[in-house]
Amino acid sequence: MRSAYQYRLRLTKSQVTKIEKWLDMLRHQYNYLLADRFNWYEQNRCSVNSCLLVCHLPELRNNPDYFSQKRTLPQLKKDRPWYKEIHAHVLQDCVKRVDLAIAQFLKGDNNGKKSGRPRFKSKNRYKSFTFPSLSKTPINGNILTLPKFGQVKMIYHRPIPDGFKIKTATITRKADGYYVTLSIQDDSVPDVIPVDKVTNPIGIDMGVKSFLVKSDRTEVPIPQYYRKAQKQLKKIQKAVSRSKKGSNNRKKAVIKLGKAHKKVADTRKDFHFKAAKELLDNHDLVAHEKLNIKGLAKTKMAKSVLDAGWGQFLSILSVKAVRVAWPTALNAGLITKAVNPRNTSQNCSNCGKKVPKKLKDRIHCCPHCGYVTDRDVNAAINILNLAVGHPVSNKAYRVTELLGGFGKKPALSR
Repeated sequence: MRSAYQYRLRLTKSQVTKIEKWLDMLRHQYNYLLADRFNWYEQNRCSVNSCLLVCHLPELRNNPDYFSQKRTLPQLKKDRPWYKEIHAHVLQDCVKRVDLAIAQFLKGDNNGKKSGRPRFKSKNRYKSFTFPSLSKTPINGNILTLPKFGQVKMIYHRPIPDGFKIKTATITRKADGYYVTLSIQDDSVPDVIPVDKVTNPIGIDMGVKSFLVKSDRTEVPIPQYYRKAQKQLKKIQKAVSRSKKGSNNRKKAVIKLGKAHKKVADTRKDFHFKAAKELLDNHDLVAHEKLNIKGLAKTKMAKSVLDAGWGQFLSILSVKAVRVAWPTALNAGLITKAVNPRNTSQNCSNCGKKVPKKLKDRIHCCPHCGYVTDRDVNAAINILNLAVGHPVSNKAYRVTELLGGFGKKPALSR
């Protein structure tokens, strides 16, 4: 199992200068290698199947790839001796980033989804570099030892769990300072609880009125951190817009704006971690919808959807479920299961019949069985039914009965 721990660094002025120097050199090398890839493509592509009798023939060479560009690094250090200051593995990671960007542009990711054309990095867009390998014990107290960089002081607020090995370290420049992200790994795999042995399942329905509604009829209110900070952000953004480009006042305003946005993001992330912990402490199976968040972000609800941060929360929930009790509780991993959201808010969780509703209808009232409950609670129960392997139309198993029969069931008149 692999995880990541992030710590804030307390650097001296000389260390800050050294990091900025490394970032600048790595950025130039990244742009050079990316331009080399583009140049080969432009010189060797042809839109027709024949050429003129008299034409320019480019220098014949193979398509540059990760290995061929990595073999150019020794010559780079001879031509530009100042690159010897950077650790060889850090330079190789820079080549790997170029190769990954090109691969995602041409081939796509594991799902075949391609990204846009890679862009050349400006100073504000190249913010991190990675040490792919460290010593066996790189941490001594609150001191982290980085190869060919030296010792750096960090706020060691959370110790590395026993049994984990530190694999990589990534130094990142953010709006409010410098951070190090340690990638840690443990080869043992936690045993996941089988679905048929789950004793306390829960279904959740994500929303914009409430952050989430549980199948037991409780809910978590939505904090709306961005909307609450909009007034302050607007004021700082106005100062940025009114400043002259390239001036020191504009740089100060941009830094202030970045810190304000980071504060909103940090408070939202902290809320997501606490909400995920509360769910996993009380339930061994959490069922949720498989949401198309990118599609929802293009609708009129875009601001509310992005302010809620559903994608980040569900990612934290799934990762935390595997290691919520790690490594103390016998390596027990909990379950999070995503189900198809189709008709989860339309179907009745009591009888399984479809009850069409508009978005403004917040109460579910089934004309077939008379079951009345909140729309989101009905959806959460349907999500839980799907997660445990029972269709919403199966009358032999109803979560409403297990949860104590929430809702009103008046007798039907003949």
